[in-house]
Amino acid sequence: MDKIRLIALEQIDKRKIIELMNNKLVGKQLPLLSGGFSADDCDNFLSAKKHLWDTHGYGPWAFLIEEEFAGWGGLQPESGEADFALVLHPNFWGWGRQILNKIKEQAFDLMNLDSFIILLPPSRPNSRAVTRFGFVADGELTISGETFLRFRLYNPAT
Repeated sequence: MDKIRLIALEQIDKRKIIELMNNKLVGKQLPLLSGGFSADDCDNFLSAKKHLWDTHGYGPWAFLIEEEFAGWGGLQPESGEADFALVLHPNFWGWGRQILNKIKEQAFDLMNLDSFIILLPPSRPNSRAVTRFGFVADGELTISGETFLRFRLYNPAT
């Protein structure tokens, strides 16, 4: 059995999502999240993520690792691009490469994308680490007043 499963976000108990998003270590990685994450925030978050699926045909997943909720992410539309988001509970930090490999299969084999991006805050001390996974620096993007470093991963088949 695969240790990592992708399921719909709305299948996860909202309390687990709220706990993840309010985790102090997770919050340090999410500059667009400030002031806590309430039950109402969670409802709005889930509605917005479902809207991505309904509108674009793709969006973020919940990640189960060995059947335990580990976080959420995957590809989601951002400024006309497919953006790889990855928000993991600190207990599951270190699983990013395996999750990325699953998302690469979706992006390149199922969706036939030429590339996708990942956006990282400049404050992230290991933001250049994504280059080890094949991403290349591709400028910056500003979202809601926050600047992010943009990295791009190209489909090796194109």
